[in-house]
Amino acid sequence: MVPVASARQDVAPDLARAMVVASSGPLLLLDGDLSVIAASTSFCRAFQVELGSVSGRPFLELGTGEWNDAQLADLLRAAAAGYADLDSLEIDLARQGQETRRLVVNASKLDYADMANVRMLVTITDVTAARKAEQRKDDLIREKAILMQELQHRVGNSLQVIASVIMQSAMRVTSAETRSQLYATHERILSVATVQKQLAASSRGKVDLRPYLTSLCNSLGASMICEQEQLRLEASVDDRAVSADEAMSLGLIVTELVINALKHAFPDRRNGRIAVGYSAQGSNWALSVRDDGVGMPADPENARGLGMVIVAALARQLNARIKIADADPGVAVSIVHAQLAAVDGAASAQVQRPV
Repeated sequence: MVPVASARQDVAPDLARAMVVASSGPLLLLDGDLSVIAASTSFCRAFQVELGSVSGRPFLELGTGEWNDAQLADLLRAAAAGYADLDSLEIDLARQGQETRRLVVNASKLDYADMANVRMLVTITDVTAARKAEQRKDDLIREKAILMQELQHRVGNSLQVIASVIMQSAMRVTSAETRSQLYATHERILSVATVQKQLAASSRGKVDLRPYLTSLCNSLGASMICEQEQLRLEASVDDRAVSADEAMSLGLIVTELVINALKHAFPDRRNGRIAVGYSAQGSNWALSVRDDGVGMPADPENARGLGMVIVAALARQLNARIKIADADPGVAVSIVHAQLAAVDGAASAQVQRPV
């Protein structure tokens, strides 16, 4: 009579082979020398291998040698020796006259009673279609990014052309008021064009405020200040990247406030300085435009010009508040976004610095 334990040991190998052969996925049972003990029908069908010719053959010699990958062989031997399981190794299976397939191989040594005879289970997953789909998606994303960058570049160029036409019109009109309005419109368009230029140069879909606001101030100074020795326009901006919409609103606010300062703060060719500042801490930030000119009423209700109307509308879009203060000399206008703004000044003091 055969002992029960011995009978189980005799049955176990046959049961393991039967389970491997019946597997619905590509599956192999290898010994310690990497020879095939059993292969699933699905493996033979997927990789055009005769089921009857597989048993006893070295795995790396199956087919016409396409499985003989050096890295795969080394990792399988390490797994058979018990050093580590082979976890999700991706290989390319190239066979003559057929499409190269991308495979994911996993292998682990079986832990069972007969430790003298190494058994290793190898699973193979064909991910060719999935990798192609991922590649197509990546290609589409890159193509979209290129098209968006080209669109932004073209929009920026178009805005520059429009700004130039408006400037030419301003130079031809005889009405001082109309000329002033055209100059202001020219600068507003340039502000938007500068955002487009920064977007075209960015790969993140964000606008870096320091180069953007610095470039904008340089453009405003070059086009609106005739005598650079008389008036200076300076910018001090924290490193921060924001969305295109937020950058455009901030740029338009700076444009309007600088135009207002140039119009009202320095009459009779008065010398002076305009300082643009932006500082941020966490989600809170403050934008300021300060001049050392003749001053103006600090009450926002008295500032009813088109420029301040635009600034007020943009500040609302940014969920920010306008503060107008006597700079002694001059005026300081601040746009403050503070989530914990229960008390004026306390929240803004967390993010504002002298400009």
